[in-house]
Amino acid sequence: MITLYDVPDSGNSYKVRLAAAHLGVALKRVTMSARDGSARHPDFLAKNPIGKLPTVELEDGRFLAESNAILLYLAEGSPLVPADRYGRGKVYEWMFFEQYSHEPALAVRRALLTYEERAHLATPERLAQLLEAGNRALGVMETRLAGADWLAGNAFSVADIALYAYTHTAEEGGYDLAGFHGVQAWLARIAALPGHIGLMD
Repeated sequence: MITLYDVPDSGNSYKVRLAAAHLGVALKRVTMSARDGSARHPDFLAKNPIGKLPTVELEDGRFLAESNAILLYLAEGSPLVPADRYGRGKVYEWMFFEQYSHEPALAVRRALLTYEERAHLATPERLAQLLEAGNRALGVMETRLAGADWLAGNAFSVADIALYAYTHTAEEGGYDLAGFHGVQAWLARIAALPGHIGLMD
């Protein structure tokens, strides 16, 4: 069984659990915290020198980090990754967008507003910058989802899982999704899929 070193309220950890749920992959969860320094302990750094969560330990004892890399590993050969080369490229495009343009705004603003130890970083200027960047990322998603059910191609994929994780908690970061009708409909479609689990499940 794959072991997931997991932060329960982390969107990045949630991506892995959500993908596993859709794929029918059982995970052994080891609950950790990104806030208490345990990910910087030498024992954990031996597993993942980056010191970030989530990390998985595979059945053969090897380790893999970075949430989107784990998604692609779990979903390889499944319907969650397109069989055709261009389709896979579009999935990767959205997953890179998530890490470069989406997560650094939506996830960070949520963390600044919900984690007490980060409150001192939540300056008005920083919050305004993140709000603008996050709304820009949501606007890119809206452009696609206003006319399509899924982000990459015509089927639910790991791209949707990657973007769902922090989009569905966007309001906790102070984002107003009222004007993003395509995004809202997409969130509802994902939540209604068989096998769906919630963030804290």
